[in-house]
Amino acid sequence: MYNLWSYRQQLIGIGELENLTGYEVVATDGTIGSIEQASDEAGSSHILVSAGTWIFGKKIMLPAGTIARIDHVERKIYVDRDKEEIKRAPKYDEELRNDPGYHSQLDEYYGRAGM
Repeated sequence: MYNLWSYRQQLIGIGELENLTGYEVVATDGTIGSIEQASDEAGSSHILVSAGTWIFGKKIMLPAGTIARIDHVERKIYVDRDKEEIKRAPKYDEELRNDPGYHSQLDEYYGRAGM
């Protein structure tokens, strides 16, 4: 069963999350930034992406279920969404990081394509 807020079992091993910081994040149509932090919180696992020059100075929260593949050799994470979809997502604000309402907005937004 698909869970937007959990890592796909075949992708993450025990203790691997802290090693993902700095990995490049690649959408289906190009790079969007790099991982600033990876969370493994039960029921709300996600990655926090620094968008760099793509959306200058912005951060993006992507639910863990959007990650399709991890390449540890190239230090890249591939998500199954395109840049435009990510750009139109509900805006990230540090104060909203653990807010259930914000998570619901992301769940509704990203969950549509993942089901």
